[in-house]
Amino acid sequence: MRIVLTIVGQDKVGIIAKISNLLAKHKINILNINQNIVEGFFNMVLIADMSKSEISLVELKDFATAMGKELGVEIRVQHEDIFAAMHSI
Repeated sequence: MRIVLTIVGQDKVGIIAKISNLLAKHKINILNINQNIVEGFFNMVLIADMSKSEISLVELKDFATAMGKELGVEIRVQHEDIFAAMHSI
């Protein structure tokens, strides 16, 4: 299963490192990352493969939400199909 993870908030050191470590810890493979920083505002879209993970999407969402609170950013995790449906016209 492929997922889309988005992060939005004030830029700070360690955002990408922390989310990458979380995904690696749970055997989630990063397929693509697109991130930018504009005037201190961080925005990232990450596509990953959860097919070898031993945790559920719900558990990953909970971990990511907690990490977002710790970092002071908003982290959302969605199934790829949900993300695509929400962003199609």
